[in-house]
Amino acid sequence: MFNPFDGLQSGLAAIDVAAAAQAGAASLQARQQRRLAELLAAAAKGSRRYGALLKGRQAWAWRLHDLPVAHKAELMADFDGWVCDPALKLEALRDFTRDAARIGEDYLGRYTVWESSGSSGEPGIFVQDAQAMSVYDGLEALRRPVLRPLQRLLDPFFLGERIAFVGAIDGHFASTVSIQRLRRLAPMLAPRITSLSFLQPMPELVEQLQAAAPTILATYPTAAVLLAQQQLAGYLDIAPQEVWTGGETLSPAMRALVQRAFGCPLANSYGASEFLALASECACGGLHLNSDWALLEAVDAAGHPVPAGEPGASCLLTNLANHVQPLIRYDLGDRVRFCAAPCACGSALPLIEVDGRSDDVLSLAAPDGATVQLLPLALCTVLEDVADLYDFQLRQEGPHALLLSTSQHGDAAATALARARPALLTFLAGQGVQGVRLRCESGVAVRPGRSGKLQRIVGLNG
Repeated sequence: MFNPFDGLQSGLAAIDVAAAAQAGAASLQARQQRRLAELLAAAAKGSRRYGALLKGRQAWAWRLHDLPVAHKAELMADFDGWVCDPALKLEALRDFTRDAARIGEDYLGRYTVWESSGSSGEPGIFVQDAQAMSVYDGLEALRRPVLRPLQRLLDPFFLGERIAFVGAIDGHFASTVSIQRLRRLAPMLAPRITSLSFLQPMPELVEQLQAAAPTILATYPTAAVLLAQQQLAGYLDIAPQEVWTGGETLSPAMRALVQRAFGCPLANSYGASEFLALASECACGGLHLNSDWALLEAVDAAGHPVPAGEPGASCLLTNLANHVQPLIRYDLGDRVRFCAAPCACGSALPLIEVDGRSDDVLSLAAPDGATVQLLPLALCTVLEDVADLYDFQLRQEGPHALLLSTSQHGDAAATALARARPALLTFLAGQGVQGVRLRCESGVAVRPGRSGKLQRIVGLNG
């Protein structure tokens, strides 16, 4: 069966997304307030959790700051009481996402489902209906910067492009689900899309990417940097016309390296499993929050709002598009700074800076003396999907030495680490790294990295 897709709803969402991009601040605020009231009304009616919280109050009478902060762990623990459709059961959804053959399929004939990583110590399951997907589709299609205007004018549907996605392709993650969904909804585009796993050894990935010869390369910033280094070293020889990145922090130095290696422009975006298309770059390179459909609050460590111009310790997301699984003042964990000055592009959409994931690339020595670089997202995927370990930190202690720690205690910790050790060593061997000394310890709190954020993959200089 195909993913839920409502052509009329998607068309109307696209028209609104296009119009809102040109709207002023007052019009954007009106959209926010109307959609917030609609979200609260839907949550009060359909969710036992929010029904009890909002009981006796009209949706329009609530101020966002009156509502409590929500955390992933508590919401997942009360999943059945949280969601607005009683047909959605967590264990059945877990079974669905364990089946790699069903990536991108619809669920119950009306939902798109993906899972998040356990970067906060708790994996999540997120369910989207046709309304939410139409909003994401519109934002992705119409607010992504057009890097080659003439080419898009001549080929608006990308039918002349060869798109290669490099990432975790064997799990129900948002990026992989989205690509599978695109293949099914646009069969003419499907042969032009190649998905490559970043879990395989770099020489194999390079060979496959070389064969794909993409005109558009889509991946994570750390993966883009490693591929750029392969290109500069002469091991890879591709000529993409565009590079798309997202999912991690992209520094100016990383951007410059990737653009120099591939000789083409790069577009970066900011999204999450909780809201697929949170922010997009403008022609000036600024990152604009899609505030007509997503509310973000930058807060300090105590949960208090921080003024524009100052970075927060975390941010709270309210997803105005998803009425099935209400995300209201949800602690996203990223550090966000709202810029005080308007963007030179003239858009009224808020200009933000994001300090998202900040894990390190590990550099380990191979038996032949070569250095093997390992992507942090690949290492996390192995520990999460293969070993079922989410509460961990992997720290490099030397060219052949790693420390894997978890804050778990007792038998649970011993069982988790017993799964993780062989899974990690097998992965390292497959990457050409053998003889690694891997220490494991439990009952240890995760130490923050250089930025003060909690890192799960920490290099020698971390």
